[in-house]
Amino acid sequence: MIARLSGRVAEKREGEVVVDVAGVGYRVHLSAATLAALPGHGEPVTLRVYTHVREDAIDLFGFATEEEEAVFRELIGVKNVGPRAAQNILSGIEARELAAAVAQGDVARLTQVPGVGKKTAERLVVELKDRLLALARAAAPARRPAQGVLEQLEQALVSLGYKQPQAHGAAEALRDRAEGRPLDELLREALQLLRG
Repeated sequence: MIARLSGRVAEKREGEVVVDVAGVGYRVHLSAATLAALPGHGEPVTLRVYTHVREDAIDLFGFATEEEEAVFRELIGVKNVGPRAAQNILSGIEARELAAAVAQGDVARLTQVPGVGKKTAERLVVELKDRLLALARAAAPARRPAQGVLEQLEQALVSLGYKQPQAHGAAEALRDRAEGRPLDELLREALQLLRG
């Protein structure tokens, strides 16, 4: 199984990157947060990887941090949450914030994440509360303010190939609507603005 990839960024798209490792391109699915953390095209990159083997495909899911990978692995252990759903959840809420919401039993916050309904949110709380407690304690100091999300949004847009002024303009256009919203939702809205 592939556990780590080191190479160069060959292509970036919404939700995935192709990493060139010695001439072989590996397509890796990413959360919005990991996509935002990626360097530019042609730059060196190292990703932690979870390899998911199915009957008809082998999918790679990449993470910029050990923390995000650990939460992903906990998520896929929950009934009816597969790797794609777990990656989508982590695109809608940062790993530490997810851990804090689960530890506090904050079903309302979890249902704000795209693709998470009330039943799934309740299941996450029941099944993961104890397992994510240590991470939740580390997250306790504070939630990231809207400014941090806007900076991540800018980085994500630049990593997708937009010029810094365009990325900054799109992020600024969403400033009043950014508070409490997940990065992937803001990214989709920013892409719509940039595409006209």
